[in-house]
Amino acid sequence: MVRVGIVGASGYTGSELIRFLLNHSKAELTYVTAHRYVGQKVSSLYPNFAGVCDLVYRSFPADGGAAEAKEAAEVLFIALPHGASMEVVAQVLDGEHKIIDLSGDFRFADKEIYESWYGMPHKCPTLLGMAVYGLPEVNRKAIKGTNFVSNPGCYPTGAILATAPLLAKGLVLEQDIIIDALTGVSGSGRAAKENTHYCYCDENVSSYKVGGVHQHIPEMEQEMSKIAGEEVRISFTPHLAPFSRGIYTTAYCNLKKDLSTTELIKIFSEFYEGEYFVKVLPEGEYPQVKSVAGSNFCHIGLKVDERTGRVIVISAIDNLTKGASGQAIQNMNIMCGFDETEGLTGVGLMP
Repeated sequence: MVRVGIVGASGYTGSELIRFLLNHSKAELTYVTAHRYVGQKVSSLYPNFAGVCDLVYRSFPADGGAAEAKEAAEVLFIALPHGASMEVVAQVLDGEHKIIDLSGDFRFADKEIYESWYGMPHKCPTLLGMAVYGLPEVNRKAIKGTNFVSNPGCYPTGAILATAPLLAKGLVLEQDIIIDALTGVSGSGRAAKENTHYCYCDENVSSYKVGGVHQHIPEMEQEMSKIAGEEVRISFTPHLAPFSRGIYTTAYCNLKKDLSTTELIKIFSEFYEGEYFVKVLPEGEYPQVKSVAGSNFCHIGLKVDERTGRVIVISAIDNLTKGASGQAIQNMNIMCGFDETEGLTGVGLMP
């Protein structure tokens, strides 16, 4: 039994980590922190844990926080916002404890890329390039051999899984990929914001960070380029949609040669053969957000537009699970030598 801790366990990502870990037969949750809720029970913030999780939120002080965390747990999930995570990682990273960071602070090796897209200085640049990018379906071998994983962003997870087979096989024009994605309101986090009020979101769809400025763009391009072996450029537009959880991604890719929908489904199915969490749907079927909500699955459907020579690939994931906490647990399982599906086999909540 491995002892597990969560630094930053009061947000939606933290609560999902708790939910999965409580159902994990090889992990014991022993340590949770939340700066604003020190001394309060987890169940006081999330009543769904009443009588199930009686852990009390601790603090992670700058002086001495790392020692307490490392004594309490062998695996640490860092579920803090971008910018806050890097300093905590710097304190707990020791080559012995297994660290899984869910922020964007260590997804790049280049300090300038991080600072230009995230708009803040990187305080721990010497650690950049040390983390393995934690997308198991692409980087499983590297994840297995490391103690430090940078968990992918939610949008990149849906987009990369939708395009990886095409890029790996060199089937599409790498410089002309369009990614369009809708996210549920939980993607904005637990804190109240004007654009997440019920009256704003209900019966409404809105776009944000339009025009190639979203911070997940360089992450997508970086990882897609590694898969393709060529530089990949994308146009990406995110949209806020009126559902609680989920990401619905549509990728438009220009084919280099004529291929049918049937042929491409076969290519996708072979690429993801043996991948428990990625399901390629039969021809004529397309993903639904409800089908994956609450689960660690990614559903993929596709269709060739013969008139334009373009393939349209659609993926659906839950932004809080496969897009964050579920994938983090999947990475922990690989790092610890557990069955990769341990604690994660639940299917989507439908209806």
